[in-house]
Amino acid sequence: MATAGATKVKGMDASYYTVKDMARATKFYNELLGMEPTTTFGESVVEYTFPSGETFGLFQSENHAPRGGILFAVDDLHKAVAEHKTRGVKFRNDGDVMDSPVCHMAFGEDSEGNDFILHQRK
Repeated sequence: MATAGATKVKGMDASYYTVKDMARATKFYNELLGMEPTTTFGESVVEYTFPSGETFGLFQSENHAPRGGILFAVDDLHKAVAEHKTRGVKFRNDGDVMDSPVCHMAFGEDSEGNDFILHQRK
């Protein structure tokens, strides 16, 4: 239900994680995402823009407190988990895949303590 007079949000442009160590986090996400950053702003911001147009970014912060909740889409979840485990990526329950009625998920942790999910739609 729309609210009268409210400005309608038309989508999401970007999602960011704060990180303590930008070099370490950038290396982690270069390997996890299989791509180099598409944009950098000085030494404190890195962005990865996917072919579909969504952007994931990193922002270096002295007050970093791990948080998270982003789902990264993959074509083959089991293959992706196995590949990233060989690189030392930490997954909950040793990378066991959780199934839902609409997707498969594996819950991981980045180099800065932020949670992420590798996600495959059914």
